[in-house]
Amino acid sequence: MDQSTNTVVMIRPIVFSRNEQTAVNNYFQQVDTVGFGDSSTAAIMEFDDLVEKMKFNGINVLVWQDNADPHTPDSLFPNNWVSFHEDNTVFLYPMFAPNRRLERLSNLAERMEDVGFHVNQIIDISDSENYGKYLEGTGSLVLDRVNKLAYACLSERTNSEVLDIWSAQSGYDVIRFRAFHTVNEARMPVYHTNVIMSICSEFATVCLESIDDLEERRMVKSSLEHHRAIVEITEEQVNEFAGNMLEVKNYKGEKFLIMSERAFQSLEPEQLSILNQRLQILHSPLETIENLGGGSARCMIAEVFLTSK
Repeated sequence: MDQSTNTVVMIRPIVFSRNEQTAVNNYFQQVDTVGFGDSSTAAIMEFDDLVEKMKFNGINVLVWQDNADPHTPDSLFPNNWVSFHEDNTVFLYPMFAPNRRLERLSNLAERMEDVGFHVNQIIDISDSENYGKYLEGTGSLVLDRVNKLAYACLSERTNSEVLDIWSAQSGYDVIRFRAFHTVNEARMPVYHTNVIMSICSEFATVCLESIDDLEERRMVKSSLEHHRAIVEITEEQVNEFAGNMLEVKNYKGEKFLIMSERAFQSLEPEQLSILNQRLQILHSPLETIENLGGGSARCMIAEVFLTSK
């Protein structure tokens, strides 16, 4: 088993805008000061630029075009509603925002089969959203696929009971903790684990200072460093989306760390030196998507670990 894949799914939006339903607890989202039409155009250009860079470097990107109806302003963040696993299982997840539940595709298995992948089963745990309990895919879960461990910071989007259901179905052990960031001088829960943590083959990036409880901080640090080196990032870097990155590989097996231009610029020379020794960094401007969507490069990518036909 490998930590990274060479095939990913990305959803190209028709329109993009700030989602008011998610902004209530995603404090990374900002108000649109540019204007809906211009912001949407800019976001689509950012999406296309990232896809082009990934394809140029030999990464297999399956781009699916979103539909105009229903309107789904966050459709370019598919990793929250679906995950693809090595045993050819697909999980569908319960979503906090009603308009994000519309992103789940009813013909997902057929789509994957049509492009050459096996799907043995789809495990749909999305019914929990009807009871106000959510688990937003690999936003809520940062997966150590090699060691079958999932890291999850509990929040309104990451429910402990649904984690139990997912753990029993997936076979992953779950390491739970709470993470916070400062918003208007108050400590507020981090809405998704993947904004503070990324697990790669040889290292993990993590903002340990966002875990306020020292015992929980020690637990997370001990678990991560048991399996790989740790590159610590600061809360200020988290605010620049330096925690929201993902390792993928190309058809040659060369590994890349995908991140935004903003995240790349926030990293210190010592941090970049460690990363560059282990893989190639691929970065792209995503400022519109980050500002209005409150997510970055990792959120835009759903990794495919299904076996090929």
